[in-house]
Amino acid sequence: MADLDYEGFWKETLIQLRNNLGEEEFSGWFSEMKYLRHREVGGGKNSVIIGVPSAFHQERVNSRYSSAISTILQALSGSETTLETEIIEVEDSKPETSSHSEPVQSSKKDSHAAEKAPKQKVKRESHSQMRDDYTFDRYIIGENNKFAANAAMAISENPGKAYNPFLIYGGVGLGKTHLMQAIGNHIHENTNKDVIYITSENFLNEYLDKLNPQERGKNEMKSFKNKYRYTDVLLLDDIQFFTGKEGVQEELFHTFNALLDAKKQIVFTCDRPISELKKFPERLISRFGLGLMVDLQPPRYEERCAILISEAENMNVTLSKEVIDLISNNISSNIRDLKAALTKLIAYSRLMKEEITLEKAQQCLKTIFNAPRQANLSMENIIKIVAEYFGLKSYDLTGKKKSQNIVFARQLAMYVGRKMTDYSTTEIGQDFGGRDHTTVMHSIKKIEGKLLTDPTIESTIDNLNRSINEFGAKY
Repeated sequence: MADLDYEGFWKETLIQLRNNLGEEEFSGWFSEMKYLRHREVGGGKNSVIIGVPSAFHQERVNSRYSSAISTILQALSGSETTLETEIIEVEDSKPETSSHSEPVQSSKKDSHAAEKAPKQKVKRESHSQMRDDYTFDRYIIGENNKFAANAAMAISENPGKAYNPFLIYGGVGLGKTHLMQAIGNHIHENTNKDVIYITSENFLNEYLDKLNPQERGKNEMKSFKNKYRYTDVLLLDDIQFFTGKEGVQEELFHTFNALLDAKKQIVFTCDRPISELKKFPERLISRFGLGLMVDLQPPRYEERCAILISEAENMNVTLSKEVIDLISNNISSNIRDLKAALTKLIAYSRLMKEEITLEKAQQCLKTIFNAPRQANLSMENIIKIVAEYFGLKSYDLTGKKKSQNIVFARQLAMYVGRKMTDYSTTEIGQDFGGRDHTTVMHSIKKIEGKLLTDPTIESTIDNLNRSINEFGAKY
């Protein structure tokens, strides 16, 4: 009877948690938890023991929700009541070893064994499409990305049941792909679900390849549709790449419908909010917005320090507080730039066999600290700066005018944008009125050729660099 009473307390606790957390967060963490039993721990104290599906789930629930759950249980039972969790899989493999009279030490031993058992049971090879180091353990969480990280972890525990589809958006180098692949890696490692990670560019290329059945038979497009419409988890990176591409947008629309109807998880990234996507059909935009959308902002000082410390530890390097402070204060744009600076500093130290001192760090990273790339500039701002330099308007460079002065300024803006940002030639082309990436490549080669024959071009580029630097420092 005592068990039944405490099981009732647990059911009431779930009701209160659902009301307090909301349906999506509640489903993400509590839908697969099961009441197991309760036990008296002495001194009028009790413990409610709940089953959870994995060690990862256990750690997250204990760290994030244990206190709130215990408070509710105590209010319901009228006595001090705490929460304990056990991994459910261990009971499936050893049903006879569990009893109410088991000592506490044995229960803990079983929990530790359970942490290992699921991993042995579902241990899989590394996912061929994703990076091994893009995991939740390697993802530094701060105030600016805490909500996004929590949602991603909930999805990884219950794919298809909460926050579906899930959009992560933000500027270059802010960790969108890392967070997306952390979801994929966790699901791949802990379940038997089929996970596909693909960039939008590769998705398009594969789609175009299957459209041409010559030499390969007529069932190529069918195999493409089946591959993406019947997967368990689809991770699609950089959907802004599909701007203006009507054929693949149509295919993506039907893929979204098939996956959502089957309650399969969709995660995608974008460099901007959905509302700012251009040349996308409204029905596809509405599909993108059905689930949860989170944005990633540049890391704050404390997060930048934590990222540097974590990366240095992974490289078996110890940095002084002064060096970490130097880098964190001078690079505030994104995570990618932080890691690039650290990699350069460590490489310099190892190759030159010199200790990493504050003075050496200042000297080694001087050019990186002064680079306009750190401003995390958008192509829109670069286009504006270049246009103003030549006495033009931004729409002159993004439009179709082909007068000599406009073409030259346009080519120069493409060249500067490619050198000073991490945008691909495809992304740059989209910002110049939807031009093809080959046009951008041609423009870059034209400027590179002129640099060899016209010394004034280098001076012009230096002036533009200076203006962009000033803009970045100001904004």
